[in-house]
Amino acid sequence: MSADISWSVAAVNPEPTRPALSPREIEVLRGWLRSDSKTEVAAELFISAATVNTHLARIREKYAAVGRNAGTKAALTARALQDGLVTLDEL
Repeated sequence: MSADISWSVAAVNPEPTRPALSPREIEVLRGWLRSDSKTEVAAELFISAATVNTHLARIREKYAAVGRNAGTKAALTARALQDGLVTLDEL
């Protein structure tokens, strides 16, 4: 007697919910992931370091709101990779 188990990978491991990041939030996130400092990103994007911090805080809030906490740079890197916002080659 054989069991007919036809689970799909999606049913076992559903796609994570992506937060609705604005184009500017994505730009700031990508810049920060590629750089060594928030000051460097700020200079590159012609904004203040405080504005970079504000964008990153909002990005983290949006990830938390969909149940995908990203409290560290490493966690944000993982989320951006999972969501296709960056590739390993870009980092």
